[in-house]
Amino acid sequence: MGLFDIFKKNSGKGDGEKKKPSSIAKWAEYAGSKRAQAYDRQEAIQELSKQGTAEAVEALLKRFTFQIDPSITDQEEKEAAFEGILKAGREAIEPVRAFAMKAESINSPLRVMKSILEEEELVDELLVWLSRWDTEYAKFIDPKLQLLEELGERKHPKIREAVEPFLEDASDPARFNAVVAVLAQQDERSLEPILKLLLDEESTRIRAKIANGLAELGWEIPDDQRDPVRKVLPPEFGIDGEGKIKKR
Repeated sequence: MGLFDIFKKNSGKGDGEKKKPSSIAKWAEYAGSKRAQAYDRQEAIQELSKQGTAEAVEALLKRFTFQIDPSITDQEEKEAAFEGILKAGREAIEPVRAFAMKAESINSPLRVMKSILEEEELVDELLVWLSRWDTEYAKFIDPKLQLLEELGERKHPKIREAVEPFLEDASDPARFNAVVAVLAQQDERSLEPILKLLLDEESTRIRAKIANGLAELGWEIPDDQRDPVRKVLPPEFGIDGEGKIKKR
């Protein structure tokens, strides 16, 4: 190796190569540490918020993995981290998506995505997240419940088909949220799976939700199912002469 090559090699270690890893890594360590001093952590959040990069977003997201006392400081820091993430714009999408796949709660990732994505993109994103869940029993399903609840606040042609399988979920809360989301689509193609759940369901809360939803929608119950449905309806509901569920 000649003298020129040595100088060339050394010059490759310029400011751009050193500066970015060192600055982000330094602030990331403080921002994601519960044990760091509050002023160090807050300064780190401020500095990371200026970066506007996916790497900085990944570091800011770590602030949502722990709580500190007092709660007002905890909330202020998380709000600052949230605002910093938004400054990155669409650069935040990939790190937020990756964070959501492992998070115990997806409230913060959801909030970010709702702020960055248009409605069509957001629904597609939520359905991708939901597709990673099945209907089998699991001890921890908070993200699934949050997703179903979020979808229940929206009306979109893609939601019905994606959510209907969760009407048979092993979890009562998941079935309840699925009922809300399916009925919110106001698509009468859901009547058959909804009635199947109503006839099999043991939860009085879910049966009441179905009865109330069908009464509001005014869907006609098929002749051959009216008697079985009458038997499982909550006492305050009945079926009129047109086959529609009515509240007494």
